[in-house]
Amino acid sequence: MKHKITALNALFLIVAGGISAFAQGGRGGVPQPPGQNPNGMHVFIWAGLKSHGAGQHDYPQFLADWSKLLTERGAVVQGSLHMPTAADLEGTDVVVIYKGDAGFLSEAQKATLDAYVKRGGGVVSMHDSLCGPDPAYFSTITGAAKKHGEVNYTLEAPITYTIADKANPILKDMTDLTLLDESFFLMTWAKDPAVHVLVNNVIPPTRSAGEHKGEIAPQMWTWEHTVAGGQPARAFVWMQGHTYANFSNYQMQRTLLRGIAWAGKKPVDELIDYVAPVRPAGGRGGAAGAPGAGPGRGAQ
Repeated sequence: MKHKITALNALFLIVAGGISAFAQGGRGGVPQPPGQNPNGMHVFIWAGLKSHGAGQHDYPQFLADWSKLLTERGAVVQGSLHMPTAADLEGTDVVVIYKGDAGFLSEAQKATLDAYVKRGGGVVSMHDSLCGPDPAYFSTITGAAKKHGEVNYTLEAPITYTIADKANPILKDMTDLTLLDESFFLMTWAKDPAVHVLVNNVIPPTRSAGEHKGEIAPQMWTWEHTVAGGQPARAFVWMQGHTYANFSNYQMQRTLLRGIAWAGKKPVDELIDYVAPVRPAGGRGGAAGAPGAGPGRGAQ
């Protein structure tokens, strides 16, 4: 009898050990994808269906391209063509939004987003993501927003940047470049605290700019704020992205990678400097300690 109990105990330990090892392979027992950095910052890409003409507002392509790019840069990436759920946001460091009119939200969706920001979650907004019916509300997420239906855009035009904060580490690779894109004006701005402007643009004299031509309008900024009773949160905003090819511009891509890291409270160069370990010959990669594992997730 004693021998039977000992054998059963041994069998139990073997099974339990196998379950534990499987569970450690990834979240919820799912093995890590080969080459993924299990210690990377967690990014959720909130994209949308494509709008506009060829080469413009290509939100689904961004989801495909940047989920790959960010993974190669050491991030752990999820994403969808709809707003992330509360479950999606658990453990997320930063939500990257590139979709049209993300400000159109139900009360339940607002509550989910508000709770995420209150606990200190980061937000990155690009192009017309900050457009919606209630810019006063969405400015509490991104530091500024614009109202849907207003003429607050230039349409496609040469957008010339003037860097406002040349010492900012996010702009380490930026110069006063010109992009063929679209700029916005007539924004509703957060006031307490105000945003920190990184890049300005003089509104070009397009047909839609009207009397706003010649105005100086911020086109990139950071915003640090704390919701009452919550933790400090960060937002990074870039108002271009009308022309999809500009995401591949060397200066812009590195600036966006730094902005994403900063908004997620990580060292600003975390996604720039990451180098995946070389996979062992014949190795499959995968879980913790496998190829792709990088440094810890310490906050900035």
